[in-house]
This record gives sequence, structure tokens and C-alpha cells, in this order.
Amino acid sequence: EPDSEAAQKKTKGKGKKRKKTCWLRHHILTSKRRNLMQSKENASYCMEMDSQYFSSSSSCSVQGDMRITLSETFKEERVPSPVIEFDDLEGFVLQPAQQGVTVKCKVTRDKRGVDRGLYPTYYLHLDNEKKVFLLAGRKRKKSTTSNYLISVDPTDLSRGGENYVGKVRSNLMGTKFTVFNNALHPNRALPDMSNARQELAAIIYETNVLGMKGPRRMTVIIPGMNKDGERVPIRPRSDNDGLLIRCQNRNMENLIELRNKTPVWNEETSSHVLNFNGRVTQASVKNFQIIHNKDQDYIVMQFGRVADDAFTLDYSYPLCAVQAFAIALSSFDGKIACE
Repeated sequence: EPDSEAAQKKTKGKGKKRKKTCWLRHHILTSKRRNLMQSKENASYCMEMDSQYFSSSSSCSVQGDMRITLSETFKEERVPSPVIEFDDLEGFVLQPAQQGVTVKCKVTRDKRGVDRGLYPTYYLHLDNEKKVFLLAGRKRKKSTTSNYLISVDPTDLSRGGENYVGKVRSNLMGTKFTVFNNALHPNRALPDMSNARQELAAIIYETNVLGMKGPRRMTVIIPGMNKDGERVPIRPRSDNDGLLIRCQNRNMENLIELRNKTPVWNEETSSHVLNFNGRVTQASVKNFQIIHNKDQDYIVMQFGRVADDAFTLDYSYPLCAVQAFAIALSSFDGKIACE
């Protein structure tokens, strides 16, 4: 009996200790949160926490819990896409966004099915109440390199179908991607190349030679725009005259060079951060913003995670939906050489 009494006291003591530890931890979090609230500058920083890019999770457990608490407290509503109407879906997804309008979309990843674990299907919808479908994309199974087909029909992802509007093709390393429309291969096109396929974009991921984990670095090359706000057609006769080679040779006539915005290192959170203005809510190496070097405040495109298989994608002029969706698809592809 004395032994059992001692054991009961010991158990009660442990329970008190656990309660005390939990109370202390709660007190620490509450105090830290109160101190942050007292400063206007810190309060605005906390409001941004929900929408920032975190490529590192090296913060301690208390900071991690505090970050979650603050993001829940200051969570901003995801602003929906403006009202956009169109009669021709294929025409809309290939047309640049209207100047002054940010098209806000949502990408969902479907892994259900026998082979969709390795070859998921991605869907692009307008991020509004109607959730208007725009595009679907899926990696081809029998291809030596990553090759994604893009369709305006969620049920028809065949290259021979009428709904095929473009594709994304990578190099062997998976670090460079080219985006094409649905026109003919140069070998089958007319001599004047008028019906030959166009290159809509090239995406280049910088290789990580140091082997250190960190934010991705990417460059996006797209055709330039003419005075009427229309895309300049780029129809190379071979890969030796495509966007990737032109960029490599710095032959940038009629081309626009875009880059991802460099995240800022934050000492408090021990992570890289970007402000997505409430449109991104979860940490991911895939989160990024695309800007022009001459105007880093103008976000041409931003992409980021909001759930395990859901992402927001916002794009502006001069990008079109196919270009933006293709850039997002390239980010899903594995990049051993980059991270």
C-alpha cells in the first residue's frame, strides 16, 4: 500500500508538472503575441505572416506555434478574381491579360486513380464563386523528358484531340522548359512558317552547384508585345533558334526577360519571406513571384500553396493563361539539380 500511495503521488506530480509546462508555454506565446501587437510596425508584419513564402522550417517549436497563431488571428480573406466574361475559351486562354487587370486563378492537383500518383492531373479555374474552368494539364507517360499537355477540356488530354492548346517540354535535366502552342511542327509547316507552332515561353531554373537548400531561382523568357498589345509571334525553324538559345546568346530582340522576386531573409523566423497579400497561406519551395527587372513592384505572376493539393495563380499583362499555367506546371516537376 505505501508503494501504491507513493506511485499515485508521483503520477499526480507529473500531471502538475505537465500542466505547469503547458501553462508556461501558453504564457510565453501570449506574452510574445501581446508584445508584437503593441508595435504598429510589428502588427503590420504579423498581418503579412499569413501570406509569406517560407522555404526554411528551422524556427523553434514556440516560434512555429506562434506563427500559426498569428496567421490565424490576422488571416486575410483571399480576394476573388474580377468578373471576367468570354465566349471563346481557347481564344481567352491564349490572349494576354487586359492591362490593369490581375486574373486570379486557382490550380488544383488530382492524384486520385491508379496512375495519378505519378501522373497527376492539374486544373486551372478562375478563383471566384463560379469557378470557371480554364485549362487542364498532365504529364505524358511515354516521354524521354517531362512533357505536359495542356487542354481546354478537363476530360480530353490527348495530343490528337481538338481541345489541345499547347505543351510544356523540358530538357533532360529538368532545368529548362519550353512552352509551345498547338500549331504544326516546323517540319510539317508551310515554307513561310505561317502555320508553324509558336514558342510562348521559356523557363530556366538556375542549377544549385553548392547543394544548399534555398529558394529557387528562375528566369522566364516570353515574346514581346507590339504597339497594339499583341504578342510578337516567335516561330523558330529549329531548337537552335528557339527562345532558350536566343536567351543564351543574349539575342533579346522582341523578347521580354522576367525573373522571380528574390525572397528576403528574416532573422526572427529564420526563413525567406515574400508578401503575397493574403493569396498564399502555406509554406512551399514552389511559392514564387515573377517580376520585371525594371519594375520590381509590378507582379507579373505569383503562385503559391493554399492547401496540400491547391494553389493560387495570379497573372497580369503581358502573360496569358496558357503561359502562366505552363510556368506553374514547370514548378511541379522535380528538380534535383536545383535544390
